[in-house]
Amino acid sequence: MGTYLNPGNMRFQMAVNSEIFVDKSEMIRYLNTLINTNQRYISVSRPRRFGKTMAADMLCAYYGKGADSYSLFKSLKICLNHKSSETQFWDKYLGKFDVIRLVMTDFLEDSEDIRDMIDYLSDEVISELKVAYPEVRYSSRCNLRTVMNSIYDSTKTQFIVIIDEWDAIFREYKENKEDHKKYLDFLRDWLKDKEYISLAYMTGILPIKKYGKHSALNMFDEYSMTFPMQLASFAGFTEDEVFTLSQKYGRNFNNIKDWYDGYLLSDTVPPDPYHEQLISTGTSPAAQKYSIFNPLSVVKATRTGILNNYWNETETYEALKQYIEWNFDGLKEDISILMKGCRIKVDITGYQNDMTTFHSKDDILTMLIHLGYLGYYAETKEIYIPNNEVLEVFKSSTTNRDWSVTFKALDNSQKLLEATWNCDAKTVASLLEAAHDKAGNRTYHSEAALSYAVLLAYYAAQDLYTIIPELGTGKGYADLSFIPKKPDIPAILIEFKYEKDVDSAITQIKKQNYPDRLHHYKGNLILVGINYDKTISNTNVSYKHNSCEIQKV
Repeated sequence: MGTYLNPGNMRFQMAVNSEIFVDKSEMIRYLNTLINTNQRYISVSRPRRFGKTMAADMLCAYYGKGADSYSLFKSLKICLNHKSSETQFWDKYLGKFDVIRLVMTDFLEDSEDIRDMIDYLSDEVISELKVAYPEVRYSSRCNLRTVMNSIYDSTKTQFIVIIDEWDAIFREYKENKEDHKKYLDFLRDWLKDKEYISLAYMTGILPIKKYGKHSALNMFDEYSMTFPMQLASFAGFTEDEVFTLSQKYGRNFNNIKDWYDGYLLSDTVPPDPYHEQLISTGTSPAAQKYSIFNPLSVVKATRTGILNNYWNETETYEALKQYIEWNFDGLKEDISILMKGCRIKVDITGYQNDMTTFHSKDDILTMLIHLGYLGYYAETKEIYIPNNEVLEVFKSSTTNRDWSVTFKALDNSQKLLEATWNCDAKTVASLLEAAHDKAGNRTYHSEAALSYAVLLAYYAAQDLYTIIPELGTGKGYADLSFIPKKPDIPAILIEFKYEKDVDSAITQIKKQNYPDRLHHYKGNLILVGINYDKTISNTNVSYKHNSCEIQKV
């Protein structure tokens, strides 16, 4: 056994020996089905402290030659839950492969740059390979690819490569795009389509870096916090596992659930090729949904009995504060709404899987999903703050004076929505004026400033409504449609006029037959007409005032 080649089972043995150990060994049953298939490339991304390293240690112990791990796994679920109907016995690949285990942060710490890191990593692994296979004739040009290919050609030996913290370079060297590409090209040239690779397993916080819509490592299947697939139940501790721990240690399960639960994951595909329903009926079982807890925090709370925020000890805590303070595209308003317990729709498709390339606030919010600061409900494509622990982190990150203004604006927004439901035209006009006043004097009279003010004023509504700006309905006004997400709240249509009167705004709505377009909301539809007269002198008491009329249809 070596440092990188077949490192043995000691690290996993220490995990099993620990006071609290949650058995995730059944994950190996699924990975065994991928050995020597086109799906043998696996990238697992999880937040910091969600058990990624322990899983990598477990795979080293199971697959590695010379680990002598039969007695270790004989007492774990992979063996105990084995069914006689399974065609593949649980220990089929136990101790059968040369395993190369790498932790990328170890190499980064001792390297001057990425090129130096790649050379250092390659030299260390090649040195151990040549000691293990001295009889092999190696090429004069030695790199990891040629050395492992020579071993395979000579002995037909295959390797399992396990890379932990694979994405450390994207977190440590955020801006160095050229080095990012060098690193990805190195991994591609070493691993892709190589017969000597029987399984490649990478873990990290971020999914694989994309350039545009493409990735140099497109052979990897990605199991992430937004698309965990068959590994959903292994992303953290499940509710059943935490309940068992709570019972064993006499802790209050509901309190632990409030603090550390909240990540709702679905496997989205049949979780097990040996599932009884599949065997007996030939039909795939429905996707399973899992409520996932933060493992490290659960362990600490269970051992100590203290419910606390253990998150701010991670490297991503400072990153959270930084990204929120940027306030990219109104991000602060979104965060304030999330902190009120609401959900917000987000488009995760544009995120480039790094910590610098952001084209919209959705990209930043998607990154926060992968860092564990937000949960993601795939069925509705909505984000939310998952639990009290993470909420405490957000509170710690939003304590400065600037945030008091944001929180006050959100409170006003909630009051505005309630006033609209109550057809309180006077309050609606007053609150819209307050929002409109946020526009600078030079832009106050512009349509863009008014439209922004209205959207900002109704910000709290996005948890309950899909808000659709209606463009092209006439020059000089802006329209908004609020389509309810829930059946018990009214739809809202808002029309704006300049230098007219509120009656003309309501008339405009009816003239355009907007209510007919929303006939299924009849009896539960509110029309809001707003007029702003920009010609009024600043010496007039009505200067910058809005007038409002509200009708129920």
